Amino acid sequence: MNASKTTTVEVRLPSRMGFEKVAMSTASAVAKLMGFRDDRIEDLKTAVAEACINAIEHGNRLNEKLSVGVILSAHEGALEVKVIDDGKGITQRPAKPDIDRKMHGEEDPRGMGMFLIQALVDEAEWVAGSGGKSSYVRLMIRLDKDTE
Repeated sequence: MNASKTTTVEVRLPSRMGFEKVAMSTASAVAKLMGFRDDRIEDLKTAVAEACINAIEHGNRLNEKLSVGVILSAHEGALEVKVIDDGKGITQRPAKPDIDRKMHGEEDPRGMGMFLIQALVDEAEWVAGSGGKSSYVRLMIRLDKDTE
């Protein structure tokens, strides 16, 4: 891939569980073309899947009339992924999950997606929609040439 300019790939997904796999495969293919290591590609795939599932379930509320947009922008040394939905976005960050309590069944095992995303990518930003604009999460993962 030519690293001196931005290359953009866009995918539109139905708001139906399972279609996050299309976004995972697309992100994986773009990251491979950019030269990302396999472990970073796996991190990216998991983060993209979580973001898409959140968009389908929470943003679009499983409304199959709505779609989820995924925009992958390959920049020099980094891949940016925006996952866009028609929801209002989050207005308040959930409390940090207690992993031990979740592992022991003392808390609902769900609700860790945002924290998982943040742990897997270099940057994660949630932007709430307003004035008719869609909400999105922006993920950034950097191609670290020193660790290849």
